[in-house]
Amino acid sequence: MLSIGRDIKTNDYVYLDVSRSRAALICGKRGSGKSYTLGVIVEELHQAGNVLTVIIDPMGIYYPMAQPNHSQDRLLWDWGLSAQALPTLLLVPGDPEMLYGGREVLKAMEDMGVRFRQFRLNPADLSPDAWCELFDFSIADVMGIALFRAVQTLSRKQKEYFFIPDIIAEIEGDGLIADRTREALLNRLKMAQDWDLFSYRYQEIWEIFDPKAINIVDLSTLDPGPRGRRNLVVDVLARDMFKRRTIARRKEELGLISELPRVWMLIDEAHQFAPSGRGTLAKEALIRWAKEGRQPGLSLTVASQQPSAIDREILTQCDVLLCQKITNSEDIQSINGLSQDYMGGELKTFIRKLERRGEAVLVDDEQEKVTMMQVRPRRSRHGGGEAAG
Repeated sequence: MLSIGRDIKTNDYVYLDVSRSRAALICGKRGSGKSYTLGVIVEELHQAGNVLTVIIDPMGIYYPMAQPNHSQDRLLWDWGLSAQALPTLLLVPGDPEMLYGGREVLKAMEDMGVRFRQFRLNPADLSPDAWCELFDFSIADVMGIALFRAVQTLSRKQKEYFFIPDIIAEIEGDGLIADRTREALLNRLKMAQDWDLFSYRYQEIWEIFDPKAINIVDLSTLDPGPRGRRNLVVDVLARDMFKRRTIARRKEELGLISELPRVWMLIDEAHQFAPSGRGTLAKEALIRWAKEGRQPGLSLTVASQQPSAIDREILTQCDVLLCQKITNSEDIQSINGLSQDYMGGELKTFIRKLERRGEAVLVDDEQEKVTMMQVRPRRSRHGGGEAAG
């Protein structure tokens, strides 16, 4: 059980049951405390243990969790809590020194207690379709057909052990490709090499994580487009963890030891990765997590200040809603559409009663219960601006 706050009316502690996989939505307008609340969930998950916690961080604001939240010592005392630093592992897709602008930045973050681990993606972990989507190719046009065929051929011949130079060689040797098409494809693949995002030796993706730490995938230095590198990283990680946990779950049912524990992935600014009305590289994988994640032990939390911008297929799968102050009419209507009969009223009625930063409406479908609550103060330092409380 995660202790996430207190009931505004009764002052009783509010708990969230995570004995089974959950799909959760955290939403609220800018400054309402959305990212702060996500951090509270992360702190509780770490305290509970037995779960791999992964934060997808497109803003670069969660690494300060490596330090204690002394700025709210008085408030923490009132709640019977104390400031606490958390073991934090910052996962960087590429060379941290280059991405963060120099060694002095890394040194300052290391002095804060942040650990770094760089990783790169295995080209073979992208499907032929994903390679085409990355460059915005249709598999019906000549470049899409040629790239799809090259990756598919390598997948059949070499399985997981091929890299961008192998794709380049396959395209160079394909006699069915016109010279102009070949040149255009090679230029794009060489550009992808320059991203410093793809590996030249195979690495098991799940091995980059530390089950004893808060794993923060820092995407703040990558471009945010729907077919950009942020979405690419999330797509590869989500698909790999789904596959690994499916295998692990089968082993657990047979009484065997599995390599990967249950996973809780929390995504801030989730509308970047699973937007309403348009596709992204990561969207299909995240919808699968929301719909099918319970059986393999995969939990998903999506957070956004624009809930109306998140795909409806994900919103309707969320069995936990933590709604903070919202004023945009489109967002209110989107959330109100998730109202349930047991609530005794529409969700928008509860949301309009929120007055202070840090207050939230908790809707828990497992318990069929609505609670007006105050989110507890953070024990670790918040990096997203002024703290809620």
